[in-house]
This record gives sequence, structure tokens and C-alpha cells, in this order.
Amino acid sequence: MNWLSTAWNRLKRHPLARIGPGLITGVADDDPSGVATYSQAGAQFGLDMLWTMPLAYPLMAAVQSMCAQIGRVTGKGLAANIKAVFPAPVLLAVVLLLLIANTLNIAADVAVMGEVAELITGLNRHAMTALFVVLTLLLQILVPYHRYVFFLKWLTFSLLAYAAVLFTVHVPWAEVALRTVWPRLTFDFDTASMVVGVFGTTISPYLFFWQASEEVEDIQAKGKSGSLLAHPGAAPSELRRIRWDTWGGMFYSDLTAYFIMLATAVTLHVSGVTNIETAAQAASALRPLAGDFAFSLFAAGILGVGLMGVPVLAGSAAYAFAEARGWEEGLERRVQDARGFYAVIAVSVLLGLVIQYSPISPMKALFWSAVINGIVAVPLMAIVTLIASSRSVMGRFTSSRPIVVLGWIATAFMGGAAAVMLFPR
Repeated sequence: MNWLSTAWNRLKRHPLARIGPGLITGVADDDPSGVATYSQAGAQFGLDMLWTMPLAYPLMAAVQSMCAQIGRVTGKGLAANIKAVFPAPVLLAVVLLLLIANTLNIAADVAVMGEVAELITGLNRHAMTALFVVLTLLLQILVPYHRYVFFLKWLTFSLLAYAAVLFTVHVPWAEVALRTVWPRLTFDFDTASMVVGVFGTTISPYLFFWQASEEVEDIQAKGKSGSLLAHPGAAPSELRRIRWDTWGGMFYSDLTAYFIMLATAVTLHVSGVTNIETAAQAASALRPLAGDFAFSLFAAGILGVGLMGVPVLAGSAAYAFAEARGWEEGLERRVQDARGFYAVIAVSVLLGLVIQYSPISPMKALFWSAVINGIVAVPLMAIVTLIASSRSVMGRFTSSRPIVVLGWIATAFMGGAAAVMLFPR
């Protein structure tokens, strides 16, 4: 078995192993539910919704970098910092809504994974859904964080499947460039709803909690010196790493979403297929238009990002709830040392599975998850921006002025989007 040990040691020395939480967070942003949203944008609007991704990138990256900085500077997750700064009802409302939204999102994601697996293997979708749920749950519970997160990083390559799809179809690149900066849109209710859906999918509350908490996990897993407030000498290199890691991870996520929109725009939209409800339906619709290879790539990407997204959804809920309750938490801890934390993970994932056998439609679950995320995102982004710019919390390591300004712009933009979603007329 020496060859296994040698292979493992080589993998641990791979540059990918040194990348921080930003990459995983970015890939988890393109979960199967996100793939469905981006696919619908491309199918319904063609090339005229591509502009949303260049606009979303600096906003999402700024918010996530603030979350990462909060975790690394204070040595505490986002919920723990909210608990220390804001009244208890604020934290309670945010955490409860996050738990509900994440559970509904998990239900939608695992349903799509089961559908895609059925398309590929011919096996029953419910059986495949149960298999994915058990697999992700066991990995989170039984495998220590420093090993588990290493395999998650390799799963990030699954996003390359969407870029590969573009090599199998004709892409009018000159028109793509033009429509990215000069779309042809009528700003009616359908357009506004899609913009809300795209930004709501791209800037999601669960990613805020995950990003901050994984910085804390990294401190423990990699034997770092602790919070930057206690060890300021490490600040220059750590804050530089956070900038590269977060902005790089969000760029990877944003570019992939762009590719998904583009792939469905140049295949489904031009063929008159303008209504996509699930990512599995998008993959299935590609087969007669772009061939089996494009279908296989798209489907493989869905399964890969699903295996990334579900643990992040469940883990972010567990971090938030455990920090709010003052429980021991962390994927590096053993189950017996953090029972409440792992119980939240198990309950949220298993409830997502139970919804498959209930009268609740997975797409309805996704809709209500989007509504709740739209409600939670606005005040939560305001809270994140206030904490990241607070000297009483962050000391001399507050976020830079440009990042804070972008944070407020993102909050205002999402506030307007949420208003359109909640009060469409």
C-alpha cells in the first residue's frame, strides 16, 4: 500500500491544497439550484442576461471578503460576532430564517441530483437522492475537516464541465461580447424577476456564514497562530491571502455562471426552448441539440457542484445555530464533542430528503428558499458591512473603504431586488 501513501502525500503537496475557503465557497454558490436559475436565464433571454455576471462579481466578492476577514481577524464565526454586537432577536431571526431557507434549498438540490443521476444511470431518482444524502452526511460527520475539505477542493474542477460544453457548440463570440455590455432588454416584470433570481442566487446568506466559519476552521486545522487581533504580526500575509483567495474563488464562480447562461443561450434559446425549471431539465434538453457529450458534461457538472453545495448549505446552518446557542462547533471536532452542531447538519440534510416524499414540490421549495434568502440577505449584508467596518470589533483590521462602499452598494441593490420580488406590482 506504499503507492497509496505516496499518492496521498503528493496530493497534500499540490498547490490546490494551499488554497483557502474562498474557492469552495465560490463553487458552492453554483449549486444545482443556481445552475437551474442560470440555465433559465440563458434559455429565456438568450445573450441578454449575460451582463448580470460582470455586475455581480465585485459585489459578491466584496461581501464574501468582508465575511472572510471577520472570521480571520476575530477568530469567531459570523453568528458569534452578530451575537456580540446586536440584540438577541436580530440573531434569532436571521438564524431561524437561514435554517428554513437552507433546508428547502437542500431539498431542491438533492432532488435535482437524483434526477440527473437517473438520466445518467437509469436508476431510480429517489434511490439516488437517498444515496447522495447519506454520502454527504457521512463525509461531514466521519471525516475530519482537514481531510474532507481537501477532497472538496478537488470537486471544484467539476465547474470546468460548463466551460467544456462551449467547445461542443457554435458560439458567436462577437455578439456575446456586445450583448454582455449592451443587452437588448425590456424592463418588464419578467426581466425584473429574472434579475432578482440571478442576484439572489449569486449573493446568498448561507455563503456568508460558511466563509467566516471556514476561516476559523483553517486557523485550527492548519495550526495558525489564532485571531489577528491576538497575533497582529500575521496580518499582512493573511489579509493578502484572503484577498486573492476570495476574489479568485468568486471570479471562478461568476465566470462559471456566465458560461452556464451562455451555453443554454446558444443552444436552448436559439432552438426555441425558453422554459427551464430544473438543472436536470436543462441537461436533458441539451442532448438532442448539442449531443451526448455536451449532455454528459453538463450533467457531471451538476453532480459535482451538488456534492459541494449540499455540505456547505448544511454546514453553514450548523455553524450559525451552534454559535448562536454557544455550542461547541466545527467540522474538525469529533461528533461526541459537538453533538448539537452535527445534529443540525443531520436534521437539515435528512429533512431535505424527507421533502422528496412529501406533497411539497422541490421547485416550490426552491422558490420559497429564494424568497427567504431575499428577505434575509439585505439586513444581513448591512450587518456584515457594519461589523467589518467597526473598530470596536475589528480593531485596526477593518475592511478598506472601497470594500465597504461595495458592501453598501450590494446591500442597496439587493434591497431593491427584494422589493421587486416581494412587491411586484
